[in-house]
Amino acid sequence: MKFVIITGLSGAGRSQALKRLEDMGYFCVDNLPPKLIPEFAKICFDNDSISKAATVVDMRMGDMFEDVFTAIMCLKEMQDIELSILYLDADDEALVRRFKETRRRHPLSPDGNIISGISRERERLKRIKDLANNIVDTSTYSLKKLGETMNRLFSEEDEKGILITVTTFGYKRGIPIDADMVFDMRFLPNPFYEEGLRDRTGREQSVKDYVLSFPRAHIFLDKINELVNYVAPYYLEQDKKTLVIAIGCTGGVHRSVVIAEELYRIFQAQGHRVTIEHRDLAYNKSGN
Repeated sequence: MKFVIITGLSGAGRSQALKRLEDMGYFCVDNLPPKLIPEFAKICFDNDSISKAATVVDMRMGDMFEDVFTAIMCLKEMQDIELSILYLDADDEALVRRFKETRRRHPLSPDGNIISGISRERERLKRIKDLANNIVDTSTYSLKKLGETMNRLFSEEDEKGILITVTTFGYKRGIPIDADMVFDMRFLPNPFYEEGLRDRTGREQSVKDYVLSFPRAHIFLDKINELVNYVAPYYLEQDKKTLVIAIGCTGGVHRSVVIAEELYRIFQAQGHRVTIEHRDLAYNKSGN
């Protein structure tokens, strides 16, 4: 199991880095007391659904921070756990600017003197900085640049590229709020009105055969496939790692399910990372 400890200076981007790991499939906990880190790692390791985990340790935890070195030793002794320590740094000017922009108080400067707080924090973090596998200076980084760096450091080869999620829905229950692209299948004839198909779903061969018997369905599939393959590189260029394609029909049971299943098959055959979800299939099997 991969386990990442994110640390470094306040204002250097630790929280954003943790969010990026969460987007990459890591099970993440922020500001976990160091004494609990080995137990957290063991719980994750014993859970078959978790293969990657991460936490942040920093000066917010006060004197408890010193326990992190014992935790690191424990993690290094645990078999089958691959430990990485990421240290985020930045110059004083960048850190002061960020604190002033957010109007937050530095955790080590209760009197409000940001520079003195940064200086004390640098001194206290020297030891863990020496242990870090990766040290990243974020002084000139935008959020996009930080995300790109996290991807470069922690993405596995088979996780590179965009993740496509194809989801189906019924318009009677509303459009999914996380959809990047929405396509309406109500231009296709409705199996709901065909004898023997009303109570079936788009996962069943009889409904699939009916929907795909219309040439317009195949033309649509070709056009969507062409569109997705055209825009995917540009989504990645904008540091967007996921693309949610929502396919809708009246009830989310027949036409949308057939088309989504076909798109899923096409994208898989092309080597894309792709998942499929049928939002309303469980709620409505009596109409589309």
